[in-house]
Amino acid sequence: MVISPETFKYITWGWILLALIIFPVLFKINPPYGRHSSKKWGARINNRTGWILMELPTLILFILLFLTGDVQKTAVTWIFFSVWMLHYVNRIFIFPMRIRTKGKKMPLAIIFSGIFFNLMNSSLNGYWLGYMAYYPVEWIKDPRFILGFSVFVFGYILNQRSDTYLISLRKGGKTGYYIPQKGFFKYISCPNYLGEMMEWIGFGIMTWSLPGLSFAIWTIANLLPRALHHHKWYFNTFPDYPKNRKALIPCIL
Repeated sequence: MVISPETFKYITWGWILLALIIFPVLFKINPPYGRHSSKKWGARINNRTGWILMELPTLILFILLFLTGDVQKTAVTWIFFSVWMLHYVNRIFIFPMRIRTKGKKMPLAIIFSGIFFNLMNSSLNGYWLGYMAYYPVEWIKDPRFILGFSVFVFGYILNQRSDTYLISLRKGGKTGYYIPQKGFFKYISCPNYLGEMMEWIGFGIMTWSLPGLSFAIWTIANLLPRALHHHKWYFNTFPDYPKNRKALIPCIL
């Protein structure tokens, strides 16, 4: 189905507005998965299975819209496609197999809300790149592309290294949670979240698009409150947690 540019713009702005409405709510409501897991949100399924089901539509819909769109795909457009794939192939197929969450479960309510979130973001960005946006090869020299790509790469590396370190804390069959002490964890409680936020901020800059902006805003709206909840949880759980460590941004937040 072809959508007019005007309609597409209104849908995207509406999606951004919803993020801004939900953002303050998430400071008070902590989604019950991971270390914040709770039985109060209804039926639950295996954490790993739930994660894959929640994220998989992102990849499928984005690929479908990107490949079926009739806009000419340049080398720059394929770079955008590749960085999206880089993140989500890891997030869907590799990350869930690496995490040590035996016995943990995720509420179906979280999974369904995550599916809706992912379908919206992937459809907006997939439709933009597949049906609407033409990026000439010269765009690769544009300061917006260079800056955005650099921010994405740094964020991706930070996210990957932080996740790998967290996973390593449970080597040897360990369970439970521990105080992370290495890498960016010396300065903030959630460098993995900071890395993911930087990825999509970078994506928004290098595509210089409204859908890219919407994804960056939604990522911040979701992960910034989550990081503060994590930070508070660390302090409540570990009496010896480093007092000078911030939640998400070194020396600031």
